[in-house]
Amino acid sequence: MSTTCRSCEKPPTTGRRNSPMVEITTEISIRPAVAEDAAEIALVHVESWRSTYAGILPEEILLNLSSNQHEARWWRSVLGRLRRNHFVYVAETGEGEVAGFCSAGPSRHPSLPYGAEVYTIYLRDEFHGVGAGRQLFASTVAAVGEVRGPSVIVWCLVGNPSRYFYEAMGGSLVARRPSKVGTENVEEVGYAWNDTAELAVWGSS
Repeated sequence: MSTTCRSCEKPPTTGRRNSPMVEITTEISIRPAVAEDAAEIALVHVESWRSTYAGILPEEILLNLSSNQHEARWWRSVLGRLRRNHFVYVAETGEGEVAGFCSAGPSRHPSLPYGAEVYTIYLRDEFHGVGAGRQLFASTVAAVGEVRGPSVIVWCLVGNPSRYFYEAMGGSLVARRPSKVGTENVEEVGYAWNDTAELAVWGSS
């Protein structure tokens, strides 16, 4: 499945730190990730983590994140052995660069009534607020929903600004849980959708 949108909105104003103020007018396509995307996914992953969690997690944890090369090897391994009910999608620019990625699969929390879980979604800073994230999220959820049913949950740290993205997408706050990042004790919140068909409008925008 590959979908396309024209992203031509104003630059994001979400308050992300050090976000480049550039106008995004390129075409964005959503497609399944392949092993050749590993290096670019790794770059997005590491840079987005450091940007998103600056001021939320201790600087030491952010500085000790895996290198791009280590992450690239890990993602290459993941993409080379994806199982039928696991999915990784990328948002690709008209120039062929990876602007973001999203991964999903079976829920890892059988005590909760959701068949699927979105594990990660990250975008390059300059693509926040232009519609790419909505389409990427909706397309990935649609794919996992075909094999895991219509309900899905996603977890994020309490201080992660992405929680407002999930609320804007119609997600309901359904759970909280303690977690750990490195040696840091943190709290996560879970947002859920009982019927992922509600997200279809974003996947086709």
